[in-house]
Amino acid sequence: MKPVFFSMTVLLISYNCLSDEYIYTYFGLVICFMLWAKMVFHAENGLSDGFGWAVLITGCDSGFGHHLAKKLDRMGFAVFAGCLCPEGPRAQSLVEEGSDRMKVLQLDVTKDEDVSLAKDFVQANLPEKGLYAVVNNAGISDWGETEWSTAKDFQKMADVNLFGAIRVTIPFLSLVRASKGRMLYVSSIFSFFNCLNMGAYGVSKRGLEAFADCLRVEMANFGVKVSIIQPGNFGIATNILPKKTPQDIWDEFDDARKLTFNQKYIEMACEYFNLLCTSGFKDCSMVINAMLHALTAPKPQTRYLLVSWRDMFFFYICPFLPTCITDSVFTVSSMYHKRKVMLYS
Repeated sequence: MKPVFFSMTVLLISYNCLSDEYIYTYFGLVICFMLWAKMVFHAENGLSDGFGWAVLITGCDSGFGHHLAKKLDRMGFAVFAGCLCPEGPRAQSLVEEGSDRMKVLQLDVTKDEDVSLAKDFVQANLPEKGLYAVVNNAGISDWGETEWSTAKDFQKMADVNLFGAIRVTIPFLSLVRASKGRMLYVSSIFSFFNCLNMGAYGVSKRGLEAFADCLRVEMANFGVKVSIIQPGNFGIATNILPKKTPQDIWDEFDDARKLTFNQKYIEMACEYFNLLCTSGFKDCSMVINAMLHALTAPKPQTRYLLVSWRDMFFFYICPFLPTCITDSVFTVSSMYHKRKVMLYS
């Protein structure tokens, strides 16, 4: 938009400087400047199609990765769709419905061997322009209080959401750097919003953003742009949260935890989170559009906060609010008060 503003400024100055007898000259300048501004503006629009470029996406079995792979394929990109289960029906649908540019490959981001084989496959099948972007989308989610969890639960979450992205990023960086391309990381609002029952997930996503932020600074000198996608509640659209019953949780408790946490509270918490997950966005279009902008815009945003208009103001200012205020948000929750009453009872 800068060329447009610049041209309009010049036109206004020229109008004040010209007398009425030069009105035709003025209109000639108007036409010339508008044509110039349009030409420059479209030249800065970024990628209009992906022909000749490749993109690697992790976690394409379902959710955001699955939809993005289809969209980029239709735009002409050669898509390397990393899947945990490449023989599964959802992964195979990418091949069946996509063009010959769609390549589905085995990619468990927790396994070094899978990442190494994926790099060999990508390098052997790159189109002429090279690898333009890596979209680190693979992730898992779960909920539960810290005392309900073990160190292994936290480690499992981080191994996929944090170290999985690191494991994929490092070997592919040289390819993206050569094309001065893009690196995308799918984070969450829970990377900065300290929500009850989301400790393990929040740890993994906060670490992911720290990694992406450092990488962005390092890659700036190479012309590589790094963006972070921060989705809100897309539980229905992605079906990312695992299904578990109150009894599943209770059966994992030892005697000490059974004395601390009321079984009725466990039931209430399950009902609350199941209801919360069914109240979010029902499709992925908002996230996919943000990903496309991050991949193709000449100046992508550093972060894309993707929540409802009702929640937008709060989540924008949340990272800047004092801790006492952000913590007090939970005191207005009915579940928070019920929890306090039920503990030890």
